[in-house]
Amino acid sequence: MSAIQDDIKSISAAQEAARFSWDITPESAARMRAQNKFKTGLDVAQYTADVMRADMAAFDADNTKYTQSLGCWHGFVGQQKLISIKKHFGTTDRKYLYLSGWMVAALRSEFGPLPDQSMHEKTTVASLVKELYTFLRQADARELGGLFRDLDAAREAGDTAKAASVQDAIDNHQTHVVPIIADIDAGFGNAEATYLMAKQMIEAGACCLQIENQVADEKQCGHQDGKVTVPHADFHAKIRALRYAFLELGIDNGLICARTDSEGAGLTKEIAVVKEPGDQGDRYNSYLDVEEIDVADMAEGDVCFNRNGKLVRPKRLPSGLYEFRKGTGEERCVFDSVEALKAGADLIWIETATPSVKDIADMMNEVRKEVPDAKLVYNNSPSFNWTLNFRQQTFDSMVEAGEDVSAYERTDLMNAKYDESELSAAADARIRTFQADTAREANIFHHLITLPTYHTTALSVDNLAKEYFGDAGMLGYVAGVQRKEIRQTIACVKHQNMSGSDMGDDHKEYFAGENALKAGGAKNTSNQFG
Repeated sequence: MSAIQDDIKSISAAQEAARFSWDITPESAARMRAQNKFKTGLDVAQYTADVMRADMAAFDADNTKYTQSLGCWHGFVGQQKLISIKKHFGTTDRKYLYLSGWMVAALRSEFGPLPDQSMHEKTTVASLVKELYTFLRQADARELGGLFRDLDAAREAGDTAKAASVQDAIDNHQTHVVPIIADIDAGFGNAEATYLMAKQMIEAGACCLQIENQVADEKQCGHQDGKVTVPHADFHAKIRALRYAFLELGIDNGLICARTDSEGAGLTKEIAVVKEPGDQGDRYNSYLDVEEIDVADMAEGDVCFNRNGKLVRPKRLPSGLYEFRKGTGEERCVFDSVEALKAGADLIWIETATPSVKDIADMMNEVRKEVPDAKLVYNNSPSFNWTLNFRQQTFDSMVEAGEDVSAYERTDLMNAKYDESELSAAADARIRTFQADTAREANIFHHLITLPTYHTTALSVDNLAKEYFGDAGMLGYVAGVQRKEIRQTIACVKHQNMSGSDMGDDHKEYFAGENALKAGGAKNTSNQFG
């Protein structure tokens, strides 16, 4: 017996036990129950944590099974990604969503567009998690609603084979609800603030929280200058705060992704506390840019400390920040990653200056010497000029191989005149396999693009504005948008259906029977789309 049949049976029993007839159809109520599989955000968080843990185990066994996601800034955007994934690939397996703090700041703050500096409202992030899952659950309800209508049509036509096929699709329906890796920035304050915000995000459905080791009140985008990191004791307190939030809410297998910005961060706000030689604090301080001095050389207000029996003064900027030694970024990334994993993180995230398979693999191989199963989340960032980077990498490989590169100017490889060249074809081939290559070489479990829909929206609106307000007029929309929607069977061409109109009609019929005034009749212009 299917789950729906079980529900029909239990609802019928409740109806029969009622004092007066409810005048409802048990199968309709069972359908509504099926269309609402997840009752709370914690249901979502538990389900998606289980999915993600299973995917991590599968990746450990076979690193070709890496996972992917695209960044979101609205529930509709996330919904359409998953609808498209199911349409093109028939499954949502190993496909996630990423909630980008950058896009929350730029697109969701009541202050208006903001830089990625944790200036937006804290609660906006949890609200977006909830919104994303609201839209994904609506995608389930819409898809199942269509299957229920198909089932009714098959029954009316007496087509038992078709009815059995549709029933099988209903019974084996795969949800659009997938894991979200949610950006909690640097925790938006102290560890208590981090804990409180984490609880909101988990209650909204987040199963994986990504936190970075920057100072909360000096936080910068990972691809900008001026990043300031904190000692490990401070960062690990926030990792523990996240874990306590998961455990308090009963999501014992919730996931924490610890991000280090040390590769590009040359500054720290604090000198770490040292309890004994060689501990975390001592190692953190060992990267500071210092000079050995005599006590007599100390100026008023100088900060100095003992290193191996010698008095040293760290280089301090007018801002009060301290500098690390140049060239220590990669070593600090490895140190940060290992210590974060030991502190309870499940995944690590390393920001890099360029998307280089070798550079990422070199760091991850060092991490895995201490934590063999360490898995990386990597930002395939739009902040990189992928075309230029990979053309230059290909150029350098050709030079190293002794090939003739006289037809190319390395500093001008972004030039469109090279687009059809052999070098560009080779570079594009490297871009195409970048995710598979780094999954294999650097144990990258999850690949994401933080801001894809920010850029695709800007590009598509630019093209539409150019055509519609230009000579093409209405043809700019029809040829550039609607006709393509129809040819590519984009569900949103029937935007009334996508907004829930047909589901509303189903409910009207459940609630009012033949008295229902439905919107989907003969005069509904969406019928023009077949």
